[in-house]
Amino acid sequence: MGALGFSLPSLLALRSTGAQRSPISTTGRSSGRAKRCIVLFAWGGISHLDTWDPKPDASSDIRGEFSTIATTVPGIRMSEHMPRIARKAHQLAIVRSASHQAPSHRSAAYWNLTGQPPPNLAGNWPATRQDHPCLGSMAVAAMEAARDMRLTRSLLPSPVCLPYTMADGGRANGQDGGFLGLRYDPVIVNPRSGNPYNGVSPNTLGLDLALPQGVDAPRLAEIRSLSAALESRAGDAHGPEQEVFAKSREQAFDLMLSSAVRDAFDIEKEPRRLREAYGNHICGQSTLLARRLAEAGVPIVTVYCAAGDLNGSVGDHFDTHGDNFNRLRNAMLPPLDQASYALLEDLEQRGMLADTLVCWLTEFGRTPKVNSAAGRDHYPNCYSVAFAGGGIKGGQVYGKSDRIGAEPEESGCGPEDLHATIFECLGIDPRTVIHSMDGRPFPLCSGKPLPIT
Repeated sequence: MGALGFSLPSLLALRSTGAQRSPISTTGRSSGRAKRCIVLFAWGGISHLDTWDPKPDASSDIRGEFSTIATTVPGIRMSEHMPRIARKAHQLAIVRSASHQAPSHRSAAYWNLTGQPPPNLAGNWPATRQDHPCLGSMAVAAMEAARDMRLTRSLLPSPVCLPYTMADGGRANGQDGGFLGLRYDPVIVNPRSGNPYNGVSPNTLGLDLALPQGVDAPRLAEIRSLSAALESRAGDAHGPEQEVFAKSREQAFDLMLSSAVRDAFDIEKEPRRLREAYGNHICGQSTLLARRLAEAGVPIVTVYCAAGDLNGSVGDHFDTHGDNFNRLRNAMLPPLDQASYALLEDLEQRGMLADTLVCWLTEFGRTPKVNSAAGRDHYPNCYSVAFAGGGIKGGQVYGKSDRIGAEPEESGCGPEDLHATIFECLGIDPRTVIHSMDGRPFPLCSGKPLPIT
């Protein structure tokens, strides 16, 4: 087995573990239409004033350098650097009144990834198994407990995150199964094509289903048989930990030997024209792979649309403390705009948009006033997100910020409400109670779904 050298991530090992008791107490399935969900997360904190919620009538130090453009919906305007997304406004529900109280990247990301307030509002803390689970982990656990058919369609892992983990002074909290255990950790997948973002964390690992050099499928099958024989001869000498690794090893064999699984991860199977439509960058190719995985049966896929490690306020991410307008104009908005448009167009043409929920999330907004470095700083008091597909009513704006985008003025909401909306669209009762590995009860979500469906 040592010669095989699996490069599957460590999170795959132990996915078969879990507490003896079920981690979920469910109150039943709600009436959501979405069969699957794709989340595009703008890591770094995307400026709402320069994207979803421009303020063209404000003074120049608030308005910034960008103009606005009309969309397909009269009265809704967006940044001039989102021209493709603007052509899909009739499919979007834009939320302009989100807010919370966490000013740091990791605490704010935790709130938006888990729907729960962080234990440390203003700073960082080590990511541990005491953290709340991420959106995908909670959704999959709830589906599993409800014997949801969405989890039985294939050998594909679920949930999945692309193209790497987020980091800022350490791995950001709220990206794994947290207190649900390793069994519910998302698998991290790195697409093999597309120009990467600058500033990617060098130690980020991903799922690689390629067979090691010198090992073909028949030989791998022989190794599997030999392993099973040795396992059988060991008999009762195994303890619970050995059983865990035996099960995870079998899952690894399944993944590497299944042609359907390998095909789902292979974006080269897509026509060149479609790959180019998504964009030859890591954002576009990750989004394309997210669509392939969702179509193949993965119910929750999250794409982190920025560099894995913020590495300060430089690099290709949305943490634009300096040179905000050039960085958005040249590096960040074009890939996001292109990938977002291509995804909606692709889903629509495949007849998948009606039952695929697409969400554009971020950790917070940016300050209304432009700073002396031509940038905008962290700003959790007001930010914007958007939804499409999966039963969402398009062509609408929910909520309203004040005249400079500093505070919600109408229909304020928080991350917990965004999560409740996602769960309801997926047919998961937001009132579901989940339990940690040691049996402590936690609400799946404390928010209320937004009336945008």
